[in-house]
Amino acid sequence: MKLIAIEEHFVTTEIRAAWAASSIGQEGVAGFDRGDIEERLNDLGQGRIALMDEGGVDVQVLSVTTPALHNLEPEESVTLARRTNDLVAATIANHPTRFQGFATLPTAAPADAALELERCVQRLGFAGAMLCGRTREKNLDHPDLRPLFATAAKLGVPLFVHPQIPQRAVRDVYYSGFGELTDTAFATFALGWHYEAGIQFVRLMLAGVFDQYPDLQIVLGHWGEVVLFYLERLNSLARVAELQRPVSDYVRQNLYVTPSGMWSQSYLQRTLELVGPERILFSTDYPYQYRPGGGARSFLTDAALSIEQKELFAHGNWERLTHSSSSPRSLQTNQQTP
Repeated sequence: MKLIAIEEHFVTTEIRAAWAASSIGQEGVAGFDRGDIEERLNDLGQGRIALMDEGGVDVQVLSVTTPALHNLEPEESVTLARRTNDLVAATIANHPTRFQGFATLPTAAPADAALELERCVQRLGFAGAMLCGRTREKNLDHPDLRPLFATAAKLGVPLFVHPQIPQRAVRDVYYSGFGELTDTAFATFALGWHYEAGIQFVRLMLAGVFDQYPDLQIVLGHWGEVVLFYLERLNSLARVAELQRPVSDYVRQNLYVTPSGMWSQSYLQRTLELVGPERILFSTDYPYQYRPGGGARSFLTDAALSIEQKELFAHGNWERLTHSSSSPRSLQTNQQTP
């Protein structure tokens, strides 16, 4: 059974240099990308493929790690986006059966971001784009970004909303007081990242983005970035917000969900109850969640799903969403079918 993982990260030396030169840069998360993680982020070749094989992953959809280009200046981000996307296209050309791509977008220059998404999809064959939540002080629902959503809807490609660290003002109030290392962890992978990304999705809904572009499809990692597990409470927004549909309808019609390497069978079952088997996608959050031992393939194998549902989860839903080929891979592997 072909396994396509859609949240699989890398970074370039150019982007690292731009972060280091920026007054904002990575906003305190540079320490996460050290040692083996740093080496794996840099590798777009055989070392990455070897670890894919070890984990049982056939295809990675490549994306720049957070915060991508969201904190950079407009002109610089436009240039870096084109160079980065051209690099991904070359990587895919070298290994066409193993890699696909999410566009890296210069969201600080919204009109250019829409054009770059169009170029990446129509000329480079990318599957969509990865967004790292807010762009500096602008949330995803800011009017400046509407051309980007219009373009994604027109092209029929998904936008993955990846976490970014909460704004400084939010961190100072809610995620501080325990020491620099603990504060940063609290504001990112422990909790803050996940509320931040989930809130961006809710803001898109409240701002009418899905009403304006009803075919727009968003992907959230980490089993829905908290949103799904508070859906019952979120439904009550309809009592006060001017929504054209119930909140649960937006979730079931405009959202796809992926685990990001959180191998929880109970979370999987809860997600199935809320969005159904046709709106779950597979991801490992490489290299951050990578562990030796074939955990990705084992999670699929052990899931309490029918064979048909496993096919959807492993690759079918992604191929339908991105209108990509479902033909068998040409390379040979020794991986076992669940």
